[in-house]
Amino acid sequence: MSCIVLFLFSCKDQTNTNKDNLVFRYNEHKNIGSLDPAFAKDNADIWAINQLFNGLVQMDENLNVQPCIAKDWSVSEDALTYSFILRDDVKFHKSKLFGIDSTRIVNARDFQYSFNRLLDKNVASPGRWVLNKVDSFEAKNDSLFKVHLKQPFPAFLGLLTMKYCSVVPKEIVEHYGSDFRSHPIGTGPFKFKRWEENIKLVLRKNNNYFETDSNGNTLPYLEAIAITFLPDKQSEFLQFAQGNIDFVSGLDASYKDEILTASGKLRESYLLDVNMIRGPYLNTEYLAFFMDSNDSEIQSQLLRKAANYGFDRKKMMIYLRNGVGIPANGGFIPKGLPGYDDTIGYDYQPEKAKALVKQYIEETQNQNPELTITTTSNYLSFCEFIQRELQKIGLQINVDVIPAATLKDAKANGKLNMFRASWVADYPDAENYLSLYYSKNFAPNGPNYTHFKDDQFDTWYEQAFTETNIVEREKLYTKMDSLVMQNAPVINMFYDEVVRFTRKNVSGLGINPINLLDLKRVKKE
Repeated sequence: MSCIVLFLFSCKDQTNTNKDNLVFRYNEHKNIGSLDPAFAKDNADIWAINQLFNGLVQMDENLNVQPCIAKDWSVSEDALTYSFILRDDVKFHKSKLFGIDSTRIVNARDFQYSFNRLLDKNVASPGRWVLNKVDSFEAKNDSLFKVHLKQPFPAFLGLLTMKYCSVVPKEIVEHYGSDFRSHPIGTGPFKFKRWEENIKLVLRKNNNYFETDSNGNTLPYLEAIAITFLPDKQSEFLQFAQGNIDFVSGLDASYKDEILTASGKLRESYLLDVNMIRGPYLNTEYLAFFMDSNDSEIQSQLLRKAANYGFDRKKMMIYLRNGVGIPANGGFIPKGLPGYDDTIGYDYQPEKAKALVKQYIEETQNQNPELTITTTSNYLSFCEFIQRELQKIGLQINVDVIPAATLKDAKANGKLNMFRASWVADYPDAENYLSLYYSKNFAPNGPNYTHFKDDQFDTWYEQAFTETNIVEREKLYTKMDSLVMQNAPVINMFYDEVVRFTRKNVSGLGINPINLLDLKRVKKE
């Protein structure tokens, strides 16, 4: 493959026009299900929807909440009421359904409609939960939108940055009904042009966009975005190598050794044509124990800790991920979030692991402790690595591979003793990760798939909601995470990283820990 790729780089089309240089092209191998922000559940959908829609607030690359359609806001002393002041220059994309002017200014009633729609059971939005902590909301006038919470929730502004909370126009949504998914009208830097499902999606520049750069220049810089839907990651990479698409996200096994060295550096043959950017991704990859299991091995804290000490996470990252990914020697909260602490987890201590297994055998007279890890084919190599390492410390490990849908259902219903899982932040606050260990969140009615229960943890978790001091809240988060690690209901494998490869002529494509694709400041030379 190396010769093919080098040939493709050397034969780049020399006939690119200035117009081509204003079009940003990328491939979405998972396809796109909907362009309606109420259904912005998967990254593929979120990336496209982020170009088309805006909300009250937005997140910068450092996870700070910034103004968007709301130019300012205030929070009441009891932290229950949020008052948003809207800009008066934000227009919806043009549509003949708006009448003679083909557009109109966004007002607070549009947010009231959009939030009510998100809550509408008939719409059945997967993002309905975002407003679970909201008691009521109201448009006081065109420019003032108020939201009242049921209880203080420090991460509320972060929730509002999710694409579910984007503003949509009532007259357009009600005209198209469920077909709004393929006839989106928003306020974003790009507007909808054409969508041939599973073939191509084209977005064009919104000339009425309200945001500017630091020099006062109107955004976006690009004229268009063109998205293709090749399902194969290797084909996607070849298209990138050929210059037909401008960037590739993530590291796939089909090309990771071709483009990266074992230590995670770009190979020399790509240095002249490709830029690589990488940074922490709010995603913890782990193995989980079902704490309500009747299996004595699962119930043993000795064995759970032994498994945590028994394999080298750094070695696993080098061999299986070419150094991309951060070995999870800290807690469940990933690196990049306030509350993260790299001293509360487990490092590689094989002798200590052997001693813990020996202690278990002596106490239980079970001479052959055995665990079965259930996983999907995508993560088989990781589980087999851990299997080989843990067998060296005296644990018999079996690996069971099942389809992703089957694993998802089985873990939600407590049918698996030990399983691979991952948790990607829904919103950038450590509470999102700690909610997996709150006893009132037992699956299937919540995200506590391990059925971990600890009264002290629950007390601290509830206390964090009312703690308005940021520093003190972060200390609570770390204490909760440390308590979980001491009980070892999970084995943290690694914290993921965002990795993006771009052509050298692309600039302004940043990176952020939630892996959101923001193209409004991207330029092509």
